[in-house]
Amino acid sequence: MTQRVYDTRSRSKRDLVPLEEGKLGLYACGITPYSPSHIGHARQAISFDIIVRWLRKSGYMVNYITNFTDVDDKIISAANEEGIDFLELANRYISDYFNCMDALNVIRADAYPRVTETIPEIIAMVSDLVEKGHAYQGGDGVYFEIETSPGKYGQLTGQTLEMVRAGAGGRVDKTGSGKRDHRDFALWKMAKPGEPSWDSPWGPGRPGWHIECSAMSLKHLGERFDIHGGGSDLIFPHHEAEIFQSECCLGHDPVVQYWIHNGMINVEGEKMSKSLGNFWTISDALEKIDPLVLRYSLINAPYRQPMDFNQVMLEDAKSHHSRLITCYGEGLSTVGKMDWRENKFLLECSKSLKKGMNDDFNTRTALVEVQSVTKRLRFLLDSGDKEEEIGECTGWIGEYAGEVLGLLPEDTGVLSTMKSSEGKLSEIAPMVEGLLSEREKARASKDWARADEIRNELSKAGVIVEDGSDGVTWRLK
Repeated sequence: MTQRVYDTRSRSKRDLVPLEEGKLGLYACGITPYSPSHIGHARQAISFDIIVRWLRKSGYMVNYITNFTDVDDKIISAANEEGIDFLELANRYISDYFNCMDALNVIRADAYPRVTETIPEIIAMVSDLVEKGHAYQGGDGVYFEIETSPGKYGQLTGQTLEMVRAGAGGRVDKTGSGKRDHRDFALWKMAKPGEPSWDSPWGPGRPGWHIECSAMSLKHLGERFDIHGGGSDLIFPHHEAEIFQSECCLGHDPVVQYWIHNGMINVEGEKMSKSLGNFWTISDALEKIDPLVLRYSLINAPYRQPMDFNQVMLEDAKSHHSRLITCYGEGLSTVGKMDWRENKFLLECSKSLKKGMNDDFNTRTALVEVQSVTKRLRFLLDSGDKEEEIGECTGWIGEYAGEVLGLLPEDTGVLSTMKSSEGKLSEIAPMVEGLLSEREKARASKDWARADEIRNELSKAGVIVEDGSDGVTWRLK
């Protein structure tokens, strides 16, 4: 089945055709570790994690690279405030990032290059750009000269130089100091007192922001590679600048065959911001939300779509994920996982899931199919027969909800949780059944206030009550 990817550069979905048959190189811009990772970082990491999982599931050998910008103005400023070395601060938040990613079931990338480990390659690239007439030394650094290749600007945004400059987000130096044109951007910054620096042909200094990812991606993936990604906030100026640098340095285009970008997160309808008090670090979120529930919530929309992070979406994710884990665990303990590829219902679900994932990695479609199979498995478990189909559904869920979407813990963990839940079920069953009996009497006498009161009481005790056509059922959250 043909796979299609939305390419930001062409502003269209394109058939995925690798440079080398059966292999793909993918670079996703990583974090600048000056503070704890936040839920925006989680969304990007999970988005690309699933993209990589699906490409590998589809038979590709994927070389997945994501970086750490471990020297930066914000890192230096935060380290100075604490009175510590900049790398001590960067390493602290890199460790925080890995802890969060492990909790969220994000598979490790094949390499995590750092700026501080790529200085020779960065200097060599800047030197090439100077030698080829694309860069020059100003009073406070080395700058890329836009006018040497004006046709490359706006290839991701589709806008003119003046139109896109307004969206620079503070990353473009507007003072004009040392620059021939206000639109030129820094490749190398001359050292300031007290800042970390490295020797270079232009004097001690450190890299500009954009050149870092060009150097790291080319070092690890070569002079042409398949996919470059990141958050949509990086389209301008970062990724626009990368196109300038990489293509002008190497003398060919395109260097990157497909540019892909995940959408941003708003919180309760507003842009996430510390000043608004709606800023969620991943660690903050994981104190309140199970990691796999958070993962579920963040893939409940296609990766390119902006999403609103709110209590309703979290409750919805919690409910669906709880049902998924419960059914999967019961299936494991009842029958185990069986091959499902002769089950017509599961084949249709698989077909639909594949169609969605092959159409620009539509995780929403995939979740709908997971929910459909979970519902079928719940019915089979409650019916108490068709053990073979129970095993087939369990096997399907393990493959797609587990391997592809990363929504399941290890099977041993699921079974351990189920055993614990069974113990709790037996303990609280008399209390729950008694309250449900009282609730039925209240409903029969149309005492809706008391019926709702009982439901809320059960909810606080961790019990979900579901009213269906076949009567009332309950389960643990």
